[in-house]
Amino acid sequence: MGIIGSTLQAFTATAYQKGKDFFDVTEADLAGKWSVFFFYPADFTFVCPTELEDMGEKYATLQGMGVEVYAVSTDTHFSHKAWADTSDKIGKLTFPFLGDQNHVLSNNFGVLREGVGLADRATFVVDPDGVIQIMEITCEGVGRNANELTRKIKAAQYVRANPGQVCPAAWEEGAETLAPSLDLVGKI
Repeated sequence: MGIIGSTLQAFTATAYQKGKDFFDVTEADLAGKWSVFFFYPADFTFVCPTELEDMGEKYATLQGMGVEVYAVSTDTHFSHKAWADTSDKIGKLTFPFLGDQNHVLSNNFGVLREGVGLADRATFVVDPDGVIQIMEITCEGVGRNANELTRKIKAAQYVRANPGQVCPAAWEEGAETLAPSLDLVGKI
């Protein structure tokens, strides 16, 4: 079964978030909200902090769009806190970091590297109904772009709010969309 269009599976994960006590997050907490699951291989690594810092620069924008971001690795919530306490880049981030040491989330999203115990570098956007709308998986050495993720989420939100409309390639907010029909076949 493909993951796009599938429903978020049950999970419980303990989160670290700057300025808060540890807390649990479940699939029920996401109901009615847009969510991003931002998987990365491990704390205290190389590409990961650059991606997380990039995401942190878009976090306020995403929250303004009604989107919560969850950074996820197979590390524990304690490791996430230790990383934040020792890294200037990670220490300034304010979105929650989920510990997935039991691999429930990594397995639910199909990104656990068998025999390694680490998650792939992967992003999933979940809509308010718990349906996965967007996914991106890259090799370990290629970092992601929070600007492009934000653009994709805006497109997904537009399509959800405007049934019968689709967003063409490189669509930006405010640009023209398409209404698929037989009249467009072969004319685009």
